[in-house]
Amino acid sequence: MAPRLHLGVFFTGVGPQLLWTEPDFAAHTHIDTFIATAKTLERGLFDAFFLGEGLRVRENRGRIHDLDVAGRPDAITQLAALAAETEHIGLVATQNTTYNFPADLARRLASLDFVSGGRAGWNIVTTDNAWTGENFRYGGWLAHERRYERAGQFVAAAKALWAGDGETVERHSDLVELRAAASVPASPQGRPVLFQAGDSEGGRDLAARHADVVFSANTDYDKAVAYAADLRSRLKTYGRSPGSLKILPGASVVLGDTPREAAEKAEWIQREQTNGPRALAFLEQYWGKDLSGYDPEGPLPAIEPAEGELDPSRGTISIEHRTGKLERVAAWRRLAEERDYSIRDLVIEVNPRHNTFVGTPGQIADEWTRYVSTGAVDGFNILPQLLPGTVEDIVDKLVPELQTRGVYRSEYTGRTLRDHLFEAGA
Repeated sequence: MAPRLHLGVFFTGVGPQLLWTEPDFAAHTHIDTFIATAKTLERGLFDAFFLGEGLRVRENRGRIHDLDVAGRPDAITQLAALAAETEHIGLVATQNTTYNFPADLARRLASLDFVSGGRAGWNIVTTDNAWTGENFRYGGWLAHERRYERAGQFVAAAKALWAGDGETVERHSDLVELRAAASVPASPQGRPVLFQAGDSEGGRDLAARHADVVFSANTDYDKAVAYAADLRSRLKTYGRSPGSLKILPGASVVLGDTPREAAEKAEWIQREQTNGPRALAFLEQYWGKDLSGYDPEGPLPAIEPAEGELDPSRGTISIEHRTGKLERVAAWRRLAEERDYSIRDLVIEVNPRHNTFVGTPGQIADEWTRYVSTGAVDGFNILPQLLPGTVEDIVDKLVPELQTRGVYRSEYTGRTLRDHLFEAGA
């Protein structure tokens, strides 16, 4: 049997990938939007619908960042509502291990799994920013590497609670302290499916030890092959088989009836994602100053950046970019001068979106068939740019092409999320 391609949609609710200011965009906080999206995905036989997490409204240099969607309901609560409106699709909640407590979160996730008939998943994150912690009077609290140490202990405790059949579970360390017993019956799939997002050493080890599915950033084919080989080699350390972990990189899709139409649409999306105010806000993180008075279609600010390294208050600065700020800005100045770039042009160039597949449905189906047939990935977790347009296009145009190539299911053969992911031939 040909390898099976698995698909999910990751609806983050914040960030520039969603063009939520477009007139046709569905209301991002209305439950009807989530219900309609989940039903469309279920019609397209998707494995899962993911919700992102937002424990605190995003900020930029200490101010509310009103260019991102501001505020959303708790993911588990939303997914519980979707459980009553759907029959098959998995329901995955992003929940962090840094600012939750193991016994409480294990109970809430088990509740979602129980009421959905075994369709719940947990996307495990560590939330690497200090400003979220301020909601809990923790501030920075844990160094980056210790967040994965806590995450490993946290997940192990949750799994013990789910497997304990009512027996008391105890954990005593400086990072996890609990004495509890499970209080929710097991679902038909036993426990929630564990997803893990992270590409660092700590993230890869956490995935290899505990995850059922890993949500990676490696969509370039060669990088995907290397990532898959590394992760599967780590599974052996924990006595796990290569087939026990599915790899679903995050990806965006831009479809067109012709390659040219798809390319033009992709260019439009990229420029809309990096509109003028967003371009200025991006540079403000590096300059450490208010740049709202500058023209985003004009030259880079003549003023010098503030001393000191980056302020990660928005939580969007990658670890590797938190040092070397002045050297990076100097290189950007040279690039802008050489190519006559505006602020917006420069930001698009230095902050590109590499995880986008652009083409006709047939072209992308061929490409994805190569990825899954060679074991580079087990599928993709789609980040839509427009709702409902992006998901409707994928379901109505791309899915039939994948089915024609024999790499995508023609019907659900099970009822639980674990069934979808690990069905025969998958």
